[in-house]
Amino acid sequence: MKRFTISASVTFMLAGSSTAFAGPHCHVPMADWQPREALQAKVSALGWSVQRIKTDDGCYKVYALDSNGQRIKAKFDPATLEQLKVERDRH
Repeated sequence: MKRFTISASVTFMLAGSSTAFAGPHCHVPMADWQPREALQAKVSALGWSVQRIKTDDGCYKVYALDSNGQRIKAKFDPATLEQLKVERDRH
């Protein structure tokens, strides 16, 4: 019984840690989403050159280059277009 408890604990810890790295999730009905064109305009105003916009975990995910040519991956709330997460390529 003790072995099962330890095994179950480890399983739940690993499952929880994998979702911690997944990033934000958006739970917005499609009827409330802003159009991609609005997001494109917002990102362009930041000086980014958009390579691709897709949906991921219910959020908009933008692949772009900044004004220095550095790669950017960012998540945006589809209703408010609030920037939720940004990752920059370090190369």
